[in-house]
Amino acid sequence: MNASSRPPSPDDETPKGTQQSEEFGELLRYTLPGYLLSLIVGGIFDTQGLERSAVGQWLVRTLAGEGESLFEGLFALKQRLQQKTFSMAQAYGWGKALGMVIPWIIDWGSRAVGIDVYGIEGFYIPFFYAMSDQMGASLAGFIYLRQRTGSVGQALRTYVTHPVMLSSALVIVLVPIGLLGARLLGFSPTTQVYTALETIAANLCWVPPLVGLWVERRRHRA
Repeated sequence: MNASSRPPSPDDETPKGTQQSEEFGELLRYTLPGYLLSLIVGGIFDTQGLERSAVGQWLVRTLAGEGESLFEGLFALKQRLQQKTFSMAQAYGWGKALGMVIPWIIDWGSRAVGIDVYGIEGFYIPFFYAMSDQMGASLAGFIYLRQRTGSVGQALRTYVTHPVMLSSALVIVLVPIGLLGARLLGFSPTTQVYTALETIAANLCWVPPLVGLWVERRRHRA
């Protein structure tokens, strides 16, 4: 089988490793501003006596759990406007941006039906704020691999050997376990700053891009 006819592998995406490293590095730079903004906004709400404001929690969780998704969506849009070759990092950014709305629906829907968002049963709310964009990124990554490989089977095989996709799946599984454990131990987001801290702790979306950056730099050095 010659090089033009074989299915692409993760190693084929960036022959020199430079473009993907730069793109994943750019995605990583978008995480910290969301964390900082959520703590600042949470502190402002708390000082105004709005520790349990539903709107405040929505805003704080959006910034802490999805702030980077806003920037990553803009990154993906910028790359498309510049007509750069569509890459795994861009697919990752688009997926995260498109997954942002889901937790808003879950949050306000849970409040509407009377779920205690401060109790054990409300542990899933920060999970979706922190991880729905990650799930969107994982799905977008799989679709990208499906388009690259031309078959679902080959895409699955590539998916389970791709470090970014594997680390993405891992954090999606581990985060709800950690959130539930913290609630069982008595933690409750009774202030906006606590809400921000809980969501920041759950938002491990920086892990897969960091893995991607590390892998690509190793390939480049090799």
